[in-house]
Amino acid sequence: MSGGRRWILVVPIAVLVTALLAGVVTWAQAGNIQRDLTADAQAALAKAGLGKGTVTFDGRDATLSGFAPDQALQALDVVQNVDGVRAAQLQGDVVPVAPSAPPTTSAPPPSTSEPPPTTSATAPPPPTDKAGVQAEIDRMLAESPITFVPDSARLTPEGEQAAVAVAVALAKSPDTFRYRVTGHAARGTGSASGALKLSRDRAKAVTRILTTNGLTTKRVTYRGLGDTRPSTGGDEDRRVEITVV
Repeated sequence: MSGGRRWILVVPIAVLVTALLAGVVTWAQAGNIQRDLTADAQAALAKAGLGKGTVTFDGRDATLSGFAPDQALQALDVVQNVDGVRAAQLQGDVVPVAPSAPPTTSAPPPSTSEPPPTTSATAPPPPTDKAGVQAEIDRMLAESPITFVPDSARLTPEGEQAAVAVAVALAKSPDTFRYRVTGHAARGTGSASGALKLSRDRAKAVTRILTTNGLTTKRVTYRGLGDTRPSTGGDEDRRVEITVV
Protein backbone atom coordinates (compact mmCIF):
# COMPACT_ATOMS: atom_id res chain seq x y z
CA MET A 1 0.00 0.00 0.00
CA SER A 2 1.42 3.42 -0.94
CA GLY A 3 2.13 6.10 1.64
CA GLY A 4 -0.73 8.31 0.35
CA ARG A 5 -3.35 5.60 0.79
CA ARG A 6 -2.03 4.73 4.23
CA TRP A 7 -2.58 8.36 5.36
CA ILE A 8 -6.12 8.34 3.94
CA LEU A 9 -6.99 5.45 6.31
CA VAL A 10 -5.10 6.78 9.33
CA VAL A 11 -6.73 10.26 9.44
CA PRO A 12 -10.41 9.09 9.83
CA ILE A 13 -9.36 6.54 12.47
CA ALA A 14 -7.53 9.25 14.43
CA VAL A 15 -10.60 11.55 14.28
CA LEU A 16 -12.85 8.72 15.50
CA VAL A 17 -10.52 7.85 18.38
CA THR A 18 -10.32 11.52 19.41
CA ALA A 19 -14.12 11.83 19.42
CA LEU A 20 -14.49 8.68 21.50
CA LEU A 21 -11.94 9.86 24.02
CA ALA A 22 -13.68 13.25 24.29
CA GLY A 23 -17.00 11.51 24.91
CA VAL A 24 -15.47 9.35 27.63
CA VAL A 25 -13.93 12.40 29.32
CA THR A 26 -17.27 14.30 29.19
CA TRP A 27 -19.13 11.30 30.62
CA ALA A 28 -16.59 10.91 33.39
CA GLN A 29 -16.75 14.61 34.27
CA ALA A 30 -20.58 14.49 34.42
CA GLY A 31 -20.38 11.49 36.72
CA ASN A 32 -17.89 13.29 38.95
CA ILE A 33 -20.15 16.36 39.17
CA GLN A 34 -23.13 14.22 40.20
CA ARG A 35 -21.07 12.37 42.82
CA ASP A 36 -19.67 15.61 44.22
CA LEU A 37 -23.09 17.28 44.38
CA THR A 38 -24.61 14.19 46.00
CA ALA A 39 -21.89 14.14 48.65
CA ASP A 40 -22.20 17.90 49.30
CA ALA A 41 -26.01 17.70 49.52
CA GLN A 42 -25.92 14.74 51.89
CA ALA A 43 -23.36 16.50 54.09
CA ALA A 44 -25.51 19.66 54.22
CA LEU A 45 -28.61 17.61 55.08
CA ALA A 46 -26.76 15.73 57.81
CA LYS A 47 -25.49 19.01 59.28
CA ALA A 48 -29.09 20.27 59.38
CA GLY A 49 -30.24 17.07 61.10
CA LEU A 50 -32.13 15.88 58.02
CA GLY A 51 -30.32 12.66 57.20
CA LYS A 52 -33.40 10.40 57.01
CA GLY A 53 -33.99 10.79 53.29
CA THR A 54 -32.26 10.42 49.95
CA VAL A 55 -31.14 12.89 47.30
CA THR A 56 -30.22 11.95 43.74
CA PHE A 57 -28.91 14.05 40.88
CA ASP A 58 -29.50 14.19 37.15
CA GLY A 59 -26.67 16.48 36.14
CA ARG A 60 -27.11 19.46 38.46
CA ASP A 61 -30.83 18.86 39.13
CA ALA A 62 -31.68 17.24 42.47
CA THR A 63 -34.62 15.03 43.46
CA LEU A 64 -35.39 14.52 47.17
CA SER A 65 -37.42 11.59 48.48
CA GLY A 66 -38.07 9.74 51.72
CA PHE A 67 -38.14 12.80 53.98
CA ALA A 68 -40.76 13.18 56.70
CA PRO A 69 -43.59 15.52 55.58
CA ASP A 70 -42.73 18.02 58.31
CA GLN A 71 -39.07 18.13 57.20
CA ALA A 72 -39.44 17.97 53.41
CA LEU A 73 -39.53 21.71 52.75
CA GLN A 74 -36.55 22.35 55.04
CA ALA A 75 -34.60 19.62 53.23
CA LEU A 76 -35.54 21.16 49.86
CA ASP A 77 -34.27 24.57 50.98
CA VAL A 78 -30.99 23.06 52.24
CA VAL A 79 -30.27 21.27 48.94
CA GLN A 80 -31.24 24.28 46.80
CA ASN A 81 -28.59 26.34 48.60
CA VAL A 82 -25.75 23.85 47.95
CA ASP A 83 -23.20 25.37 45.58
CA GLY A 84 -23.57 23.99 42.06
CA VAL A 85 -27.20 22.83 42.40
CA ARG A 86 -29.30 24.25 39.57
CA ALA A 87 -32.78 23.08 40.64
CA ALA A 88 -34.38 20.75 43.17
CA GLN A 89 -37.75 19.08 43.55
CA LEU A 90 -39.51 16.96 46.15
CA GLN A 91 -41.17 13.58 45.85
CA GLY A 92 -43.73 12.88 48.55
CA ASP A 93 -45.99 14.87 50.84
CA VAL A 94 -45.30 18.05 52.76
CA VAL A 95 -47.04 19.51 55.79
CA PRO A 96 -49.02 22.64 54.77
CA VAL A 97 -48.15 25.82 56.60
CA ALA A 98 -51.20 27.77 57.66
CA PRO A 99 -51.03 31.48 56.75
CA SER A 100 -50.73 33.92 59.60
CA ALA A 101 -54.10 35.35 60.54
CA PRO A 102 -54.52 39.06 59.83
CA PRO A 103 -54.96 41.29 62.86
CA THR A 104 -58.51 41.58 64.06
CA THR A 105 -60.17 44.72 65.32
CA SER A 106 -63.17 44.95 67.52
CA ALA A 107 -66.26 46.19 65.73
CA PRO A 108 -69.31 47.78 67.32
CA PRO A 109 -72.19 45.37 67.88
CA PRO A 110 -74.74 45.37 65.07
CA SER A 111 -77.92 47.26 65.57
CA THR A 112 -80.87 45.11 66.63
CA SER A 113 -83.49 47.58 65.46
CA GLU A 114 -83.45 46.26 61.90
CA PRO A 115 -82.74 42.79 60.58
CA PRO A 116 -79.52 42.47 58.57
CA PRO A 117 -80.00 42.71 54.83
CA THR A 118 -80.24 39.45 52.97
CA THR A 119 -79.35 38.60 49.41
CA SER A 120 -79.83 35.60 47.22
CA ALA A 121 -76.73 36.29 45.16
CA THR A 122 -73.91 33.75 45.41
CA ALA A 123 -70.26 33.96 44.42
CA PRO A 124 -69.54 32.66 40.91
CA PRO A 125 -67.81 29.29 40.67
CA PRO A 126 -64.04 29.36 40.08
CA PRO A 127 -62.96 29.10 36.43
CA THR A 128 -62.06 25.66 35.11
CA ASP A 129 -60.31 26.60 31.85
CA LYS A 130 -56.71 27.81 31.53
CA ALA A 131 -57.65 31.19 30.08
CA GLY A 132 -60.12 31.80 32.91
CA VAL A 133 -57.63 30.74 35.59
CA GLN A 134 -54.92 32.97 34.06
CA ALA A 135 -57.32 35.91 33.98
CA GLU A 136 -58.15 35.35 37.66
CA ILE A 137 -54.42 35.22 38.56
CA ASP A 138 -53.78 38.45 36.66
CA ARG A 139 -56.76 40.15 38.34
CA MET A 140 -55.62 39.12 41.83
CA LEU A 141 -52.02 40.23 41.26
CA ALA A 142 -53.20 43.55 39.79
CA GLU A 143 -55.34 44.22 42.87
CA SER A 144 -52.84 42.90 45.43
CA PRO A 145 -49.31 42.53 44.01
CA ILE A 146 -46.82 40.15 45.61
CA THR A 147 -44.29 42.65 46.91
CA PHE A 148 -40.78 42.23 48.35
CA VAL A 149 -38.49 44.12 50.65
CA PRO A 150 -36.01 46.05 48.43
CA ASP A 151 -32.83 44.14 47.53
CA SER A 152 -34.06 40.93 49.17
CA ALA A 153 -36.23 37.86 48.55
CA ARG A 154 -38.24 38.51 51.73
CA LEU A 155 -41.90 39.20 51.08
CA THR A 156 -43.59 42.15 52.71
CA PRO A 157 -46.55 41.26 54.97
CA GLU A 158 -48.90 42.43 52.21
CA GLY A 159 -46.97 40.41 49.63
CA GLU A 160 -47.21 37.26 51.74
CA GLN A 161 -50.97 37.66 52.15
CA ALA A 162 -51.33 38.19 48.39
CA ALA A 163 -49.31 35.02 47.65
CA VAL A 164 -51.38 32.95 50.10
CA ALA A 165 -54.61 34.24 48.52
CA VAL A 166 -53.39 33.18 45.07
CA ALA A 167 -52.36 29.76 46.42
CA VAL A 168 -55.82 29.17 47.92
CA ALA A 169 -57.47 30.15 44.62
CA LEU A 170 -55.19 27.93 42.51
CA ALA A 171 -55.77 24.96 44.81
CA LYS A 172 -59.37 24.95 43.52
CA SER A 173 -58.27 24.72 39.88
CA PRO A 174 -58.19 21.41 37.96
CA ASP A 175 -55.46 19.03 39.14
CA THR A 176 -54.02 18.82 35.61
CA PHE A 177 -53.06 22.50 35.54
CA ARG A 178 -49.40 23.39 36.11
CA TYR A 179 -47.96 26.78 37.05
CA ARG A 180 -44.67 28.61 36.50
CA VAL A 181 -43.48 31.34 38.88
CA THR A 182 -41.13 33.86 37.26
CA GLY A 183 -39.12 36.25 39.41
CA HIS A 184 -37.87 39.69 38.37
CA ALA A 185 -35.52 42.25 39.90
CA ALA A 186 -35.36 46.01 39.51
CA ARG A 187 -32.41 47.45 37.64
CA GLY A 188 -29.75 48.91 39.89
CA THR A 189 -26.05 49.07 40.43
CA GLY A 190 -25.63 45.34 41.13
CA SER A 191 -24.25 42.78 38.73
CA ALA A 192 -26.35 40.82 36.25
CA SER A 193 -25.56 37.58 38.10
CA GLY A 194 -26.68 39.13 41.39
CA ALA A 195 -29.96 40.28 39.85
CA LEU A 196 -30.50 36.83 38.38
CA LYS A 197 -29.97 35.12 41.75
CA LEU A 198 -32.24 37.63 43.53
CA SER A 199 -35.04 37.11 41.01
CA ARG A 200 -34.71 33.33 41.30
CA ASP A 201 -34.80 33.49 45.11
CA ARG A 202 -37.98 35.58 44.92
CA ALA A 203 -39.63 33.05 42.63
CA LYS A 204 -38.55 30.26 44.99
CA ALA A 205 -40.04 32.09 48.00
CA VAL A 206 -43.42 32.42 46.27
CA THR A 207 -43.28 28.81 45.08
CA ARG A 208 -42.78 27.69 48.68
CA ILE A 209 -45.96 29.54 49.70
CA LEU A 210 -47.94 28.00 46.84
CA THR A 211 -46.78 24.47 47.65
CA THR A 212 -47.52 24.82 51.35
CA ASN A 213 -51.02 26.17 50.83
CA GLY A 214 -52.76 23.71 48.55
CA LEU A 215 -50.60 22.96 45.48
CA THR A 216 -48.33 19.93 45.17
CA THR A 217 -44.67 20.47 44.33
CA LYS A 218 -45.11 18.67 41.01
CA ARG A 219 -47.54 21.36 39.84
CA VAL A 220 -45.23 24.35 40.32
CA THR A 221 -41.90 25.27 38.74
CA TYR A 222 -39.95 28.50 39.11
CA ARG A 223 -37.28 30.52 37.34
CA GLY A 224 -35.58 33.91 37.59
CA LEU A 225 -35.02 36.41 34.76
CA GLY A 226 -32.98 38.97 36.66
CA ASP A 227 -33.53 42.55 35.48
CA THR A 228 -33.90 41.63 31.80
CA ARG A 229 -37.64 42.38 31.59
CA PRO A 230 -38.39 45.68 33.35
CA SER A 231 -42.06 46.58 33.77
CA THR A 232 -42.11 50.30 34.45
CA GLY A 233 -38.57 51.07 35.52
CA GLY A 234 -39.75 51.55 39.11
CA ASP A 235 -40.76 49.49 42.12
CA GLU A 236 -43.05 47.37 39.92
CA ASP A 237 -39.94 45.70 38.49
CA ARG A 238 -39.48 44.00 41.88
CA ARG A 239 -42.14 41.37 41.20
CA VAL A 240 -43.14 37.81 40.33
CA GLU A 241 -45.46 36.54 37.60
CA ILE A 242 -47.52 33.36 37.80
CA THR A 243 -48.42 31.66 34.52
CA VAL A 244 -50.63 28.67 33.71
CA VAL A 245 -48.55 26.25 31.59
